[in-house]
Amino acid sequence: MRLSDLDPADLTPEQQEVYESLRNRAQGALPGLIGPFGVWVRAPKVGGAVQALGAAVRFGSSLAENVKEVAICTVGEFHQAKFEFAAHKRLARRAGVDEAALERMQRGQDPELEGDEALAYSVASQLVREHKIDTATYAAAAAAFGEEGLIELVTTVGYYCVVSLTLNAFEVPLPESWIDPFPEGP
Repeated sequence: MRLSDLDPADLTPEQQEVYESLRNRAQGALPGLIGPFGVWVRAPKVGGAVQALGAAVRFGSSLAENVKEVAICTVGEFHQAKFEFAAHKRLARRAGVDEAALERMQRGQDPELEGDEALAYSVASQLVREHKIDTATYAAAAAAFGEEGLIELVTTVGYYCVVSLTLNAFEVPLPESWIDPFPEGP
């Protein structure tokens, strides 16, 4: 990691507020200072806003968990964000996304998904690779997810681009017990 170690006992009051918000949001799932959270705590004005958006995307969205996780993994794979992909591959499996599809995605191949998962992959993949959604994909996604759901999906992709760029810029490491999904990557 490019940033120095950070002890929760040394946080400023503003940093402590963001840290507590993250801990409360995670409900024990991610202890406070791993992944992008350890970065954002250091810049509490931005970190607080970013983590609030993350909470809305992850826990306030109308999208099904498998749909969100496909989009998140697509973004993580595109950016080769090791922490992001490793964390969300686990969550995608838990949400019912096919393991073989996730393995293909991890290798940069078409995951060969179906239904709403295929639409989520197409939307996310087109946004990160082409910076837009083609007309046919947009129409199909709007029909499947509705206007609100499609806005949430696009916002999910954008938020996880921020997460991935944060992880890569500061070279945030994987926890020692995790398997590196991109050992050849950055």
